[in-house]
Amino acid sequence: MFFHRQELQFKATPEKPDAVYARKLQEVLGGQYGEITVAMQYSFQAWNMHIPGKYRDLVFGIGAEEFGHVEMLATMIAQLLEDAPLGISDEAVQDDPTVAAVVGGTDVQHAIVAGAGARPVDSQGNPWTGAYVTASGNLMADFTANANAEMQGRIQVARLYHMTDDPGVRDLLAFLLARDTMHQNQWLRAIEELKEDGLEQLPVPSNFPQGKEHTDVSYQYQNFSDGQQAQEGSWAHGPSVDGNGELSYHDGPTTSAPMPEVTHPDARLYGTTELPNAVEKAAGLAQDKLHKE
Repeated sequence: MFFHRQELQFKATPEKPDAVYARKLQEVLGGQYGEITVAMQYSFQAWNMHIPGKYRDLVFGIGAEEFGHVEMLATMIAQLLEDAPLGISDEAVQDDPTVAAVVGGTDVQHAIVAGAGARPVDSQGNPWTGAYVTASGNLMADFTANANAEMQGRIQVARLYHMTDDPGVRDLLAFLLARDTMHQNQWLRAIEELKEDGLEQLPVPSNFPQGKEHTDVSYQYQNFSDGQQAQEGSWAHGPSVDGNGELSYHDGPTTSAPMPEVTHPDARLYGTTELPNAVEKAAGLAQDKLHKE
C-alpha cells in the first residue's frame, strides 16, 4: 500500500526560474542513475526478495524515500520552468521562440509536452526505461549495484551543484548529496552484514559450486594489454578477496583453443557463403528429401 503525504522531505524552491538548468536537472531525475531508477530498483528488489526481515525492510524503506526524492526534483524542475517555460530572451534567435529555446539549451518538450513541468526523461530527452533497473534476487549482487548507483548519482549531483549559483537549488542538491552519502554507507555496510550472517559470500553466487568452474584459471590475472604495471596491484598476487585461492599474474592468456570451422547457415537466410549456388543446392536437397519420404 502506498500513501502520499502532501509535504516534501526537504524544501525545493529556487531563487529564480531557469529553464536551461531545469533541463540539466532532468539527468538526476530520469537518467540512468537518477532518482526514478533507484526508486524503482529498490522497490523491485524488495518485492522480489525471498526472505523477510531486516534486509527486506531496509530496501523497502530506502525505496520509499527515493520516491520522495523523485517528487522533490519534479517540484524543483516545475518551479525552474515557471514564467519561463522556454527560456526565451528578447533577442530570440531568428525571432523564432522554438529555435531560441533549442539554441539556448532548454528542452522545448518541457513546455509542449509537459506544460512547464518535469518529465520522466534524462537531460537529452531520452525516456526513462526499466532497463536501468537491477533486481536479480541475489542480495550481494543487488546491494553492490545499489552502492554503485548511489556513487554514480552522487557524482552527477556534485557536478550539477557547480553548474548553478542559485542558493535554493544548491540547498536541495546539498541535501541530496548528504542522503547519497548515507545510502552509500548503508549499502556497503549491508554487504558486509550479508557476509557476517552467512547469507552470501564471494564469489557471487556463492552457492554455485566452484568445483564446476575451471578452477585452474579462477584466480589468474591475465594481462591482455601492452601495459605492464597492472602486475603491481594486489589483484595480481597474494590471497584472493574471497579467501578461496591465490592470485597470480600472467602476460596474456594461459589457455588457447583452435578456431572452429566456419558454419554455413540455411541458404534461405541469403547470407554470403563460400558454397556456390547455395540456394539451388538447398532447394535440391529439400527435393531429394521429399522424394525419399
